[in-house]
Amino acid sequence: MSARHLLLESFDAALRAVDGCRAVESALRDCTRQRVSLFAVGKAASAMARGAIRALGPRVESLLLITKDGHVDDELRQVPRVTVRESAHPVPDSRSLAAGLELATRVQELPADSWPVFLVSGGSSSLVELLHDGRTLEELRTLNERGLASGWDIAALNTERARLSRLKRGGIARLLAGRPALALFLSDVPADDPGVIGSGLLGQDGGGADGIERVIVGNIGAAIRAASATAQARGLNLEPRADPFAGRADEVAAQFVAALRDTSADGLVWGGESTVSLPEKHGRGGRNTHLALTAARLLRLGEPVTILAAGSDGTDGPTSDAGAVIDAGTIERAELAGCDVERAWREFDSGLALEMSGDLVHTGPTGTNVGDLVIGIKHSAARARGRDPARVL
Repeated sequence: MSARHLLLESFDAALRAVDGCRAVESALRDCTRQRVSLFAVGKAASAMARGAIRALGPRVESLLLITKDGHVDDELRQVPRVTVRESAHPVPDSRSLAAGLELATRVQELPADSWPVFLVSGGSSSLVELLHDGRTLEELRTLNERGLASGWDIAALNTERARLSRLKRGGIARLLAGRPALALFLSDVPADDPGVIGSGLLGQDGGGADGIERVIVGNIGAAIRAASATAQARGLNLEPRADPFAGRADEVAAQFVAALRDTSADGLVWGGESTVSLPEKHGRGGRNTHLALTAARLLRLGEPVTILAAGSDGTDGPTSDAGAVIDAGTIERAELAGCDVERAWREFDSGLALEMSGDLVHTGPTGTNVGDLVIGIKHSAARARGRDPARVL
C-alpha cells in the first residue's frame, strides 16, 4: 500500500468515526418522546438530520434544515414535513437573514407538546443570522470578510459577531425562555464549548440556567483516534498530538514537519484549525492547502515523508478542495507542470499549485465537521520496523 493510499484510508476512517448521521442516530436511539420538532443547522446538518429521522421516524413532526449550498442530501428532499433552506458560507448574504428569521419564528411558535431538538455543526455562524435593530447586512458581511482575511481566531470573531447578532451567544436559549430542549453538536472548536460552536447559537445566554440539554456527539479527538487505529491495523504507529493546533497555517506546518522529523513513531496525527491572513491579491486556496504547500516547501529533496492536510467537512475555505497529500516531490512536480510555486505560496494560490502537482484531495460534502486533520508518515521509520508504506510515491 502506498503512503498516499494509507493516509487517505486513515482520513476516511476519521470521517466515518464522526459521521453526523451515525452520531445523531446513536444519540437519539433510546429517545421516548412522541412528538419532536427538529432544527438542523450547519455544514453537517443534512447528515445529522438523516440520523435523527432514522432514530425517531414518524415522531418527527417537522424539520427545518439550514445548510450550505450543495450540502443537502437528496434523500431529505423527499421526506414529508421537511423544509430545506440552502444558505451562504463563509460570508453571509440575504438568505442568511431569511433563514435566521425563519428559525427564530419557528422556535417561538413551537407547539406546546412538541420537544425541540437542535442539531448544530460548524458553519452555522454564517448560515443563519438575525441582526439587532439598526444593524445591516453590509456590516455583517464586512465583519466576516475582514475576520476571514485577517486570520482572526474563533473567539475574536465570535465576540465581534455578537455585537451585531440576536442569535449569537445564546440567542436560541433566549427564545426558548427556559423550555426543555436537546442540542446535539458536532464540535469544530477547542474544548468543545457549546458557547463557541456556531458562535454560540445554542450556548447559554448568560442569564443563568436554562432548559437545554447539550451533548457533544463528535469531535476532533474521536477523528484522531480513528485515524491512529486504522494506521495501527496496517502495522504503523502514529503518535497522536494531544493539544489541538491553532494559529497561522505556515507556522502550524513548520511545527508539524519538525515534530514529524523528531518523533520515534512511524508518524503523527494532529487536529485543530489554522488560520490564514490573505493579501489583497490572492488566488485559489484555503488554510489546509496553504499548510500543505508550506510543508512541501520545508521538506528536503528526497526526504522520505508524506503528509495529508485536509478539512473534515470536505471543503477548504471557499474552495471545493478538501486539502492535499504532499511529499518531497510535490514542488518539483508543480514546477515541471509550469507552476511558479513561490508566487503561488506568496499569493495564497496553493490550490492551483497543488492541482498542478497532482496532490489535491476531493471528497465532496462529508456529513461531518470537526475541524482539520494533519497526518504524516515517515517511510524510513516504517521500513526500520519491516514495513514499507511508500512503494508508490
